[in-house]
Amino acid sequence: MSYLLHIETATPVCSVALSNDNQLIAKQESTSTNVHSERLTCFIEEVLKSEHIACSQLSAVAVSEGPGSYTGLRIGVSAAKGLCYALEIPLIAIKTLESMSLGMKKLYRSETAFYAPMLDARRMEVYSALYDFQGNEKEATNAKIVDETAFSTLLSSQTIVFGGTGAEKCRSVIEGPNAIFLPDFQASAEWMIPLAYQKFVARDFVDTAYFEPFYLKNFEAAKPHVKGLQ
Repeated sequence: MSYLLHIETATPVCSVALSNDNQLIAKQESTSTNVHSERLTCFIEEVLKSEHIACSQLSAVAVSEGPGSYTGLRIGVSAAKGLCYALEIPLIAIKTLESMSLGMKKLYRSETAFYAPMLDARRMEVYSALYDFQGNEKEATNAKIVDETAFSTLLSSQTIVFGGTGAEKCRSVIEGPNAIFLPDFQASAEWMIPLAYQKFVARDFVDTAYFEPFYLKNFEAAKPHVKGLQ
């Protein structure tokens, strides 16, 4: 019996889940924006308290590694590292889009469909990847400009299920009977559980000291407009 803590902060959703081996036993999350720094530690305390589990009973911490929000990823990874250092337990990194694809399969089950989780990367750009029902990566995580030609060749013969914050804004340009959109689908720590448990059993851990989130694109700070800071 292994208790794993799962942290998802790569998107506007702030989500924490607790699992016993491969089974979800507690979850707390908020879809409100910009609450990660305020709510994350509270959610961690709440899921542990709800199941009467002490921090010392955790076997590992899994964190969503990105891509996604620069600030959100930093908050989640910092919290995960802090717990792993303090408790002397391993850190597990989970691809954000891969875990989302597992959640999408629960909502739309098709053994022949491809799954395209998408995160909003501003304007008409998204972070996306493509997986089949068996979990094989058909297209690696990338930053994609979405227009009328995006996925058009594949959609002519293949059903693709789209979900996530990036999919919502692409609905108007990705058309066709083979394009399936999951409304309001979001990232969640719950979707991380199968992948995290698989890595835990295989002892597939990352180096806590040197692990960094997968940002995909370099962070670009906005130009300051305050006099004297330009």
